[in-house]
Amino acid sequence: MTDKNIEISKVQGEIEKYIGIGQNSLIYNYGDNDGKTTLHLVTLNPRHNQSFLFHSEEGYDKIDALKKMLTYVQNHKDKESSYTIQWKKATDDALETSYFSAKNVQSALDKLMYDRDPNSITVFSIIMNPTT
Repeated sequence: MTDKNIEISKVQGEIEKYIGIGQNSLIYNYGDNDGKTTLHLVTLNPRHNQSFLFHSEEGYDKIDALKKMLTYVQNHKDKESSYTIQWKKATDDALETSYFSAKNVQSALDKLMYDRDPNSITVFSIIMNPTT
């Protein structure tokens, strides 16, 4: 029987390697939803000191949710559309630009607004990026 923490660390390492973001730029937020484990993978952007939802998955435990997240980053992320969102913090004058993979505009906005007060930022534009 393997140590669950070692398996969790291994799968997280695979996710980080595939995404190309170091562990200091990813947060794994786990929650319980009717006996299932929900994983919200959050990215940290050091340039404008903000965090955004990368993707959410649900599993029967942490390892199952992590394995589903790994499958997502390996297979499904490239099938989603790419969006560019221009926004600014309510307390700042600087216009920021962030990029999201999402199935539609609403999902891109949900990723931008994850775990934040909707009045804390103003969205100026959302553009679906052309595919190559």
